[in-house]
Amino acid sequence: MNNLKAIGRVFFAIPIVVFGVQYLTYGRFARGLPPVPPWAPGGAAAAYLTGALLVATGVCILANVQVRLSAAVLGTFFFVCAVALHTMRLTRVIHQGDERTGAFEALALAASAWVLAGSSPAGLPVFQGWHPFAEILGKVGIYLFAFSMVIFGVQHFMYAPYIATLIPAWMPAHLFLAYFTGTAFIAAAIAIATRIPACLAAALLGLMFLLWTILLHAPRVFAHIHNKDELTSLFVALAMSGGSFIMAGAVSKSRNVRDERVKRDDFRC
Repeated sequence: MNNLKAIGRVFFAIPIVVFGVQYLTYGRFARGLPPVPPWAPGGAAAAYLTGALLVATGVCILANVQVRLSAAVLGTFFFVCAVALHTMRLTRVIHQGDERTGAFEALALAASAWVLAGSSPAGLPVFQGWHPFAEILGKVGIYLFAFSMVIFGVQHFMYAPYIATLIPAWMPAHLFLAYFTGTAFIAAAIAIATRIPACLAAALLGLMFLLWTILLHAPRVFAHIHNKDELTSLFVALAMSGGSFIMAGAVSKSRNVRDERVKRDDFRC
């Protein structure tokens, strides 16, 4: 499963760099661009700082350099944005699907980064002292990710007719696929949270997001080449795919560690 984690790290890091470049290009917070909502304070200066942070951490993760530190910082930033900034308009997050999606996309990406941090080597000796803290972040991230998937699944049931309109015309049974996807989200979330069978569920979830990227979002980007929102949506889907593959590798690794501990305990007995 190390290959899954490596693929997930790349799929996750590339969108982070792209988001950073978008912030640097726009010079403002834009709707649909994670993790900062468009109404957040700070203006152009905050947008440029956000862009610089995302590019720096994304490049480090992509290059496999100081992954634990970069992912921990990135995940914490996304988490703060999800909890402190998106909830500035909590009523909208509760009652409006698009606002809720933006908040939980930021939370899911925060969780993915934390899981990556918790399952990566400590890096420089100066950072090895907070190794236990990074592992805690990784464990918390698994449950935050699962919770976000439940929300996405419920939303597919709430807005199934609308979601059906986003499915390419050549695909059959649009409404069925919308409900099926919602069910898949919830089933994968339960499997990841209970660790039964978490690795398979997370891997299939990553594959589903990847297929969305290729079959749903890529054609929309090419059809609306100047639409920045479509480009952002494509890379959000790719980041979610990467996060799911990271999850698959992490839960597989944690299970192997537990199995080794059980074997050692049995041997001692």
